[in-house]
Amino acid sequence: MRIQLDFMAVLSEWPLLLTGVAWTLSLTAISVVIGTFLGTAFAWVRARGFGATLAPAWLQAFVGAYVELIRNTPFIVQLFFIFFGLPAAGVKISAEMASVIAMVINLSAYAAEIIRAGLEATPKGQMEAAQSLALNRSQTFVWVVLPPALKKVWPSLVSQIIIVMLGSSVCGQISTKELSYSADLIQSNNFRSFEAFIIVGGIYLLLSIGTRQLLNWAGAKFLFGRR
Repeated sequence: MRIQLDFMAVLSEWPLLLTGVAWTLSLTAISVVIGTFLGTAFAWVRARGFGATLAPAWLQAFVGAYVELIRNTPFIVQLFFIFFGLPAAGVKISAEMASVIAMVINLSAYAAEIIRAGLEATPKGQMEAAQSLALNRSQTFVWVVLPPALKKVWPSLVSQIIIVMLGSSVCGQISTKELSYSADLIQSNNFRSFEAFIIVGGIYLLLSIGTRQLLNWAGAKFLFGRR
């Protein structure tokens, strides 16, 4: 039996593919900004305390339980809990909002452990030098501790961001209009499943490579500097 491939039948649906790419990048961008910020705060709580005083024990215990819970449960379960579970409790949210919340929660938990590793690798001498310059704990964290810590773990953090971006393909299961959802629509219209998912797989590959290059450039340019 001879198989005839028709990639143009899929490429002709480029508006759907473009919409999927736009949603995937938008979900990823929002999740990266909020998730990395939360992950940094959680890492500081777990590693050395947050603010002018050490974090209270109950806060450290809460953050620790949160990180372990999220890191040890599947992303799709977290997504379904938010989208199907919260409405049952009277909280109604859209599929797109549920996707953002799930991706932020997932990334923040993993980012917390990645960034904590960088914080704990910071030499004590750097903190002592900052204290000798009369910097408070917050200033020491932002200007002295965080930049070299991020530099140490940036490749791992970027890899985790890519994983979260690729994981956004699961969000199509709740009708979020991201890339895999577009592929499902296209193959349901023309029955070209093989071609549709080959093309979408190639697009995900390009997005992953492009996002990694962008984040590596942005980290060196704006966060920890290039020496």
